[in-house]
Amino acid sequence: MNKPHFVYVTYIATTPGKLWEALTSTQFTEKYFFGTAIESDWQIGSTVSYLRNGEVTDYGTILKCEPNRLLSFTWNHTNDPANRKEPSVVTFKLKELESTVRLTLKHENLEPTDLVDRDDTFEGLNNGWPAILSNLKSLLETGNTLPPISI
Repeated sequence: MNKPHFVYVTYIATTPGKLWEALTSTQFTEKYFFGTAIESDWQIGSTVSYLRNGEVTDYGTILKCEPNRLLSFTWNHTNDPANRKEPSVVTFKLKELESTVRLTLKHENLEPTDLVDRDDTFEGLNNGWPAILSNLKSLLETGNTLPPISI
């Protein structure tokens, strides 16, 4: 049986280097990822942790790391209600297109409960990732994140 997956593509007026830094640096993630810090040494086999208020919320193991091109790691949520046999996998692909970078996010090996079919929430990977990556795009293109919204 095939597991669900989620793909999101956006085009950002930036360089691969700046986008890579934004994906891998707490200096940026805390701004666009709603206060979430990131920690890793970005070596294959190393851990990656997302933290809010000093507490790990999500974590995984680096599977692939090609700076400015590709980043892939397992994804585990600390309070995951799903009974998973194995973690999901997040992959970021960066493709330079002149003065723009095409960013493709693919989140694979999902459980049906990972996707929430509602448009009034940030719950579910299909609602959360677009909000995070839209905020990232705004930050890199304008220097500001989107205004806070509560839904």
